[in-house]
Amino acid sequence: MIRDRLESLIRKMEAAKIVVVGDAMLDVYLVGEVDRVSPEAPVPVVTVHGRRHALGGAANVAANVATIGAECRLVAVIGDDPRGDSVRAELAGGGGGGQLTDKYLVVAAARPTTSKTRVVARGQQMLRIDEEVEEPIPARTMEQLAAELERAMRDADALLIEDYNKGTLVPQVIERGMALARKRGVPVVVDPKFKNFFAYRGATVFKPNRRELEQAMGAALDLAHPDALPEALGKLAVDNLLLTLGAEGMMLVTKDQAITRIPTMAREVFDVSGAGDTVTAWVGTALAAGASVREAAHIANFAAGIEVGKAGVATVSPAEVLAVHEAYYDQLGKLRREGLL
Repeated sequence: MIRDRLESLIRKMEAAKIVVVGDAMLDVYLVGEVDRVSPEAPVPVVTVHGRRHALGGAANVAANVATIGAECRLVAVIGDDPRGDSVRAELAGGGGGGQLTDKYLVVAAARPTTSKTRVVARGQQMLRIDEEVEEPIPARTMEQLAAELERAMRDADALLIEDYNKGTLVPQVIERGMALARKRGVPVVVDPKFKNFFAYRGATVFKPNRRELEQAMGAALDLAHPDALPEALGKLAVDNLLLTLGAEGMMLVTKDQAITRIPTMAREVFDVSGAGDTVTAWVGTALAAGASVREAAHIANFAAGIEVGKAGVATVSPAEVLAVHEAYYDQLGKLRREGLL
């Protein structure tokens, strides 16, 4: 992809209206030092010096979309609790160059806000504490969420579905979202988990990782076999399959059965948390701007390569993607001039 094309797409991405629906979370980081072992048990004692909050799950996808510069509408459920207040505060400050508000959130008083607390010392994660309820949201909350989703989708350019199996995406919400997207004729990008894996028939891009796809298919995938991924695409009944492979990059299977391997752009990996959210955000916003599926996957690959080089869950700006894109093609040109390609 030449730079002019990338710049043109990014300008259009900044004008897009994106809806993100799914499991919103609050990520809490307790940062400190370890210099002794507890006398009470053989465990390290972490003296906490700092605390910070970040948006997780669907909320992190939304923050990434807003950092691109687009208008993002997050449709999700939070609790009537201090963690829910923190999610709202992070949304208020997490718009980047775009717009990100809490106006489509549904508050479920009897349900806690999902949170993940990570204890970090000397740059290493020592412990993670998950506080969550995984049961499906009750009928009243589901009706409220479906109404907010319909309101958010009225003039949307894409729908991104972020499923962490935390109970937000019940079948009725999934069906409503897919129907609204079909009615508007906009792309749907799905980041799935096991419970609802086969509920997204007709999705534009379905983006599992290898473990999730193998678990759903009930067998290990031989990625070297030419029929393995096209068969999975047919069983899922989606238009395109984007399989994320961690350090090995991604594989894209398009509806014409063509397979494209996309090697990772990561120069160093500091923290992989949030990389999948980054890919979902960039793929969906690029498709909303008129990118082809292959173009969207390549752009998202650049963004993911940047994200994993950052500490903790982080967002990626268009300026960062443009800079890495330029450096990458400068290096390719140098290798060609030296006869190494």
